[in-house]
Amino acid sequence: MKTEVLAELRSIVGDDWVVADLNLIESYLVDVTALPVRPVPSSDVVVVKPANPEEISRILRLANEKLIPVVPRGGGTGCVGAVIPTMGGIVLSLERLDSIIEVDTDNLMVVAEAGATLEKLLKAVEAVGLSFPPHPGDEGAQLGGLVVMNAGGTRAVKYGVVRQYVKGLEVVLPTGEIVKMGGKLLKNNTGLDLMHLMIDSEGILGIVTKVTFRLYPKFAGTATLIISFDDRHAAIRDTSAVSSLHRVLP
Repeated sequence: MKTEVLAELRSIVGDDWVVADLNLIESYLVDVTALPVRPVPSSDVVVVKPANPEEISRILRLANEKLIPVVPRGGGTGCVGAVIPTMGGIVLSLERLDSIIEVDTDNLMVVAEAGATLEKLLKAVEAVGLSFPPHPGDEGAQLGGLVVMNAGGTRAVKYGVVRQYVKGLEVVLPTGEIVKMGGKLLKNNTGLDLMHLMIDSEGILGIVTKVTFRLYPKFAGTATLIISFDDRHAAIRDTSAVSSLHRVLP
């Protein structure tokens, strides 16, 4: 990374939030992808940690001007190598955007920054008697990552994937524009539904900075069942019956 580019990045986010020392950024170069299939990361990268969408916008404008690749990074809990930088450039970490902005008990919505973890979200909504039904696995995953990967997890069959719960997004486009899509609405027919284009885009179309999720009242109780089947076809046939147990249980 050229010295003048590093200087400009530091002028945007501050000296403490630009890390170029390879010894300090090794953990930002990998995720939990299995070693036999993990892409080989480039070491010619700098990790930048912006604090707000405006700083992200300035970073992306600079990257466009200098033709520098940018890899957005969440919690690094994915297992498909999506956040591994395979060429030199900027690893843009969302870890400082970690606030739960509002838990709206009247409208059953939560607004949070993209760098907040799933664990932090669950604690905030459950503290007021509400529930975020999907559980995409590692609670260290960041919310922006859950959205751009359209995470599923063990509850996906019964409660759906993350896409079904996203009601609004704030996104910084690759050209630096900050746009807002959706909001606290169950139905929104205004214009093209670009929000769902961003979901599952894996950070290619923009960097999610804020998310609005739909919530539900907290369940009376939960249980985990381990059921053995003789073959996968029997398991598939019985999936719908298992997922509808809540209709027959008291």
